Amino acid sequence: MKRNKSINTLLKEDAGNRLMLPYERFTAMGAGSLTDAELLAIIIRTGTSTKTPMEIGNSVLGLCDRTGMGLSGLKHLTIDDMLKIPGIGEVKAVKLLCIAELSDRIARSKARPRLDFKTPRTVADYYMETMCHYQREHVMLVCLNNQGQLICDYEVSVGTVKTASLSPREIFIKALQVNAVQIIILHNHPSGDPAPSNADLEMTEQLRNAGIILGMNLIDHLIIGDHRYYSFLENNVL
Repeated sequence: MKRNKSINTLLKEDAGNRLMLPYERFTAMGAGSLTDAELLAIIIRTGTSTKTPMEIGNSVLGLCDRTGMGLSGLKHLTIDDMLKIPGIGEVKAVKLLCIAELSDRIARSKARPRLDFKTPRTVADYYMETMCHYQREHVMLVCLNNQGQLICDYEVSVGTVKTASLSPREIFIKALQVNAVQIIILHNHPSGDPAPSNADLEMTEQLRNAGIILGMNLIDHLIIGDHRYYSFLENNVL
């Protein structure tokens, strides 16, 4: 009898926890106990006459799912996308998109202490959280001084789903403007597969040769996929 009573008690407690409002669950059990929809409901805070904050949170998740990225798709929604959800006004839309941006910056700040521009894995980790979610190809230029320290990073171009414009002229003009001595190029593959194409191989060779003429070392070219990367340096292509 004691065993059965204990099980029944646990079931009642579990049911009670499920009926708690998200804010109450947070204060009683911590943020880790909340679902994605419940976390969003707390941020959204107020509903409408026909929608609760939880229902609005589920609608936001549904919109994220359409990107094929799950919750991380929030980073790639626009204010106009968000305003299509009943119960989301401009203030709530801005708040949610700012939180998505904060999560991205937190991920980068965690990777920053390990960042070593001579170690491809740490460079990939630092830029991965941002670049692996892009739905078009983006090209990033990283400019370094002669000690291998970061001068700046700069988005050179944004292309299509399959290709991005990678102009050696534009890259080296920018690098020379900031007195860079060494550079690293990164670009993403929206398909998720970081394997280099023939065009990637040819462009890397052109950049390497142009850098030799200008006295500027191309340290690496990194291709970012779906939480995977390809390093020309690691694969002895440079």
